[in-house]
Amino acid sequence: TVRGLAPRLRAAARIVIGDPFSRYVQLLLALSRARDLVVVDDGTATVEFLAQLARGERLVRWHRRGGRRGPRELLLAPVSAAARRRLTPGEGNPRIEVFSAMPVDAAPEGLTLTRNTLAWTRARFGPPRLTGGADLVGTSLVETGVVDEDRYREAVHALVRAHGVTRYFAHRRESAAKLRHLTDGTGLEVVRPDLPLELIARRGPTGRTLLSFPSTVVHTLPLALAGTGVRIAVLDIDPQWLTGHASPRAQGFLSGVTSSARAAHRLTSVPLNP
Repeated sequence: TVRGLAPRLRAAARIVIGDPFSRYVQLLLALSRARDLVVVDDGTATVEFLAQLARGERLVRWHRRGGRRGPRELLLAPVSAAARRRLTPGEGNPRIEVFSAMPVDAAPEGLTLTRNTLAWTRARFGPPRLTGGADLVGTSLVETGVVDEDRYREAVHALVRAHGVTRYFAHRRESAAKLRHLTDGTGLEVVRPDLPLELIARRGPTGRTLLSFPSTVVHTLPLALAGTGVRIAVLDIDPQWLTGHASPRAQGFLSGVTSSARAAHRLTSVPLNP
């Protein structure tokens, strides 16, 4: 695939990428001579990517433990370092633009930030019909080894009891076994969206209350559902829920996601005390 793309990459004047942490994307960037590089990403990883660029650090996903690197990481380290240099604004480097709905506090000087307001989504879909119940947005924090699965299941059961949650929008990485455990005794309807959740929620039907664990959607759903009357609440993660495999940065990162969402979109918080 890389060999087949190489001639087109070398000839392209502008390259648009979605995940700057991807080793595959980083390898493709090494083959590019484009004068314009555009990162299009509404994920929470965008905030970490820009902060790492501003600090001159190597590009590492927030949930990785770091420390000693394995053979694969050592082999790909030169590729990652070259991609970081290419994505850092400076003389001789491409013009860098980041198009994102995420709030950004730190970014390298010379980088262009363009805010995604989800205006197209609002114009194209909805407004949704609202149901009387509450919907819960799931997360893959268990699958990535950040949050203990038993504590997560307890929290979901408690939210069903306290808020009358009837539907659970599963993250694409959530395991079928975990989802079966979540439905046991709760009557939850598990929905695996075949489109981005912003489009699903905008098309409806949508619960009058949307509860979400710390994730991208606490920043994108308020934009997509603006003016519809849907109340969006973000769920704080207790530090005691973190596993022994969680990155030392995990709690700070998750807290930053919720606090920035509350500040940017005036979201309410729901404590998790199952």
